[in-house]
Amino acid sequence: MTRAAIILNPATVDVSELRESTEKTMASAGWSTPTWLETTPEDPGAGMAEAAVAAGVQLVVICGGDGTIMACLGALAGTDVPVALLPLGTGNLLARNLGVPIELADALAVAVNGVDRRIDLGRVGDQPFSVMAGIGFDAAMMADASAGMKNFAGWPAYVVSGLRHLRDPVMRVQLRIDDNPPLRRPARTVLVGNVGRLQGGLELLPDAMVDDGLLDVVVVAPRTLRDWVRLAWRVFRRDRTQHPHLERFRGRTIMIEADRVVPRQMDGEVIDDGRSLHARIQPGALVIRAPAPVATAA
Repeated sequence: MTRAAIILNPATVDVSELRESTEKTMASAGWSTPTWLETTPEDPGAGMAEAAVAAGVQLVVICGGDGTIMACLGALAGTDVPVALLPLGTGNLLARNLGVPIELADALAVAVNGVDRRIDLGRVGDQPFSVMAGIGFDAAMMADASAGMKNFAGWPAYVVSGLRHLRDPVMRVQLRIDDNPPLRRPARTVLVGNVGRLQGGLELLPDAMVDDGLLDVVVVAPRTLRDWVRLAWRVFRRDRTQHPHLERFRGRTIMIEADRVVPRQMDGEVIDDGRSLHARIQPGALVIRAPAPVATAA
């Protein structure tokens, strides 16, 4: 019989309710009782993912948000074991970009009845990421959004945090994409994305595709509050034209060097501050259980 391993953080979910719903859905689909693996403060997912792969399961189900997924990626990348998502985090950007439903019952249905597709992963050093890595404003915003505020308000907590950093000093960066000559730009933040859609459906990187073998880059450089408002309006209108305050690029290897030490993040998880962010694409590295394509009338 088909068997799954379920990875979850017991501190962020009603385990009994989740277990009852999951086991009922899987039993109805003819699956055996899944193996349950709980994360700990010391190990947010890597050890559990390694144990799941070693157990030879046919599916790994990650219950959590983008940070929990990232913690598991090192053990899952390149294994060919399908990964299903039960989005229980604040942003759930990978799930949203793949069309995975946010409601538990619907996400479980995708886990047992969806289709497998290969997606790319980005890498910063040895650590893979599935959504975005960034340096500057975005990382500072995430660092200041407290766990309590995120639990209370959800993703709007990042908006509140971001407002406190709108006037942070502009940094100067050198950006090298593949073997092209370096570009020098002022910037508030530089984001390297494997996907393009943010919370609220905003498409910051409208050409980003999770399986195109490329990373998309956006340099965000507003100088005044009025610039921020204009930039938000451009993103809302899905304006794809280049602009000094919003430039987009694409490549397989991305090297960002800043003029000072600044905050950095990967998949919404704050990492050590630094002056650089070097990212590369790992094509087709992860197998994801995604919703089946909707048939269209001929």
